Amino acid sequence: MHSYLTPLIKLFEQHANAGNAEGMKAYMLHQFDFFGLKAPEWRKLSKEYFKKELPEFKEVEAIIKDCWQHPKREMQYVGIELLACYQKQWTKQTINIIEYILTHKSWWETVDHAATALTGPYFKKFPEQRQKLTGKWNKSSNFWLQRSSIMFQKMYKEETDADLLGKHILALKNSKEFFIQKAIGWALREYSKTDEKWVKAFVKKHSLSPLSEREALKRVSK
Repeated sequence: MHSYLTPLIKLFEQHANAGNAEGMKAYMLHQFDFFGLKAPEWRKLSKEYFKKELPEFKEVEAIIKDCWQHPKREMQYVGIELLACYQKQWTKQTINIIEYILTHKSWWETVDHAATALTGPYFKKFPEQRQKLTGKWNKSSNFWLQRSSIMFQKMYKEETDADLLGKHILALKNSKEFFIQKAIGWALREYSKTDEKWVKAFVKKHSLSPLSEREALKRVSK
């Protein structure tokens, strides 16, 4: 384990809550163990720790991979937040560690956390990468990458490339994977806050799954 993480892990251990940990593990279908730190607490502790000292950017990839080796799930959340601290220093190659995050110990909460903190900001910083890379993800056999191709614009609002969103959704609309159908609905629901008319027309024109359609129209006026 990288020495930078050792004091933070000790801090998390000091604040651990066994009762919370059991409930959190059950909520995640017993796939991950937890310290039992709820989001406001681990965010506060890690943010305060980052403020004291940040490692050099060249060390960050190794630190993040060590976060992924740690058995407690909160450490993966920390890895995402740590990489987000370095947005100004990101290069095009930063997509390699982002893809690592998306494809290792994958579950909806880390993938969607990354969509907000990493993938969305990355494609704003490097828009020339957007079509090529999200197109590759969309065609991938990894459904978490597929989900990311749909979800990366969820915070874009008026900057959303609706044509690209629609293209990626239509390529996967017949997927049998629950997390893809849910992502289609969530992405459309978020965009409906910005362009309700577009979302209503899209849903009307294309035959989406009942789950996707239901989620997409949750915030749309009748």
